[in-house]
Amino acid sequence: MTARSVAIAFALLCLAPHALADVFRPGYLELREVDAETYDVLWRVPAQAENVRLGIAVRLPSDSETLGEPRGAYHAGAWTERWRTRRPAGLVGQKIHIDGLAGLSADVIARVERLDGSSQVERLGPASPSFVVAAPAGKLEVARAYLVLGFEHILGGFDHLLFVTALLLIVRGARRVIATITAFTIAHSITLALATLGVVHVPGPPVEAAIALSIVFVAAELAHGLRGRPGVTSRAPWLVAGSFGLLHGLGFAGALAEVGLPERAIPLALLSFNVGVELGQLAFVGALSVAAVALARLGVRRPRWGESLPAYAIGSLASFWVIERVADFWGR
Repeated sequence: MTARSVAIAFALLCLAPHALADVFRPGYLELREVDAETYDVLWRVPAQAENVRLGIAVRLPSDSETLGEPRGAYHAGAWTERWRTRRPAGLVGQKIHIDGLAGLSADVIARVERLDGSSQVERLGPASPSFVVAAPAGKLEVARAYLVLGFEHILGGFDHLLFVTALLLIVRGARRVIATITAFTIAHSITLALATLGVVHVPGPPVEAAIALSIVFVAAELAHGLRGRPGVTSRAPWLVAGSFGLLHGLGFAGALAEVGLPERAIPLALLSFNVGVELGQLAFVGALSVAAVALARLGVRRPRWGESLPAYAIGSLASFWVIERVADFWGR
C-alpha cells in the first residue's frame, strides 16, 4: 500500500469508532441573566425518546434556589428543560458542574448570557466537566472561545474530515491540493455566514443527509479513477470542492446554531469560529501529509488488492450515514 493510502487507511480506522456519532450533537446549557441574582436556565440533552436520554445533569451551587416548577419536553432528538434559579450575589465566580460526564464520549456546550449583552461560552467534557462563571469578558475572550469551538468542532466532524480525505486521495500535486482546499474553504465560509445570520434557512436533517451523500459521490469518483475512468473531481477538483463546500457550510452553521452567538459580538464570534474551523482543517491535512511522508521513508508498499480499499471504506461508511440520516429525518 502506498504511504498516502496507508495514512488514509489509518485515518479511517480512527474515524470508524465514531460512525454513530458523526453529527455535532452535544448537550447544551444556557444561563441567561435576568437580574443580579436571577437566571433563566435552558438545559438540552441528546435523546432518543422522552425517557431515553443521555444520563447527565446540571449541578448549580448548593445555595441556588429553583423558582417555580421546571418545564421539560422531548422534541427533535433532544430533551429540553427550562427553569429559573436565584442565588444571592449571583453566579459570577461560582462553579457549574455537569454530573454524569465521566466515562462518556459526550460534550456539553455551556453558555452564559449577561444583561450587558456579553456572553461566556465553554465546552465541557469528561476531563473537564465544570466551569466557573466569569465576569463580563472582552472581545479577546469572545474570539478565543469561538476559535477553540470551531477548531474542536471540525476535528470532531468526522463526515467533513472524511470528505476532505477523499479529495486528498483524488487530487494530485501541491498546487491543485491548495486550490481545492481553498475552494472548499471559501464556499463553506459563505454559507456558514449566510445561514448563521439568518439570510438562508435550510432544515438541518436534510443538510446532514446531503453531506453524507457528497462523501459517497467523491468516494465513487475515487473508485472510478482507480479503474482508469477519472471523473469531474479529478479534472476540476476545485469545482466539486466549492460546490459541496456550500453544503458543508450549512452543516457548520447547524453546529454553531447549537451554541448561538453573543448579541454584541456576532461578527467577531462568527469570524473566530470560521478561523477555528480552518485551523482544524489545516491541522488534519497536515497530520495526513506528515504521516504519508513518514510512511514513504519507511518504504511501505501496498498489495494490489488494497488499491481500492480506501475508496470502498469511505463509500461504505458514508452510505451508512446517508441511510441513518434519511431514516432519522423521516422518523421525526
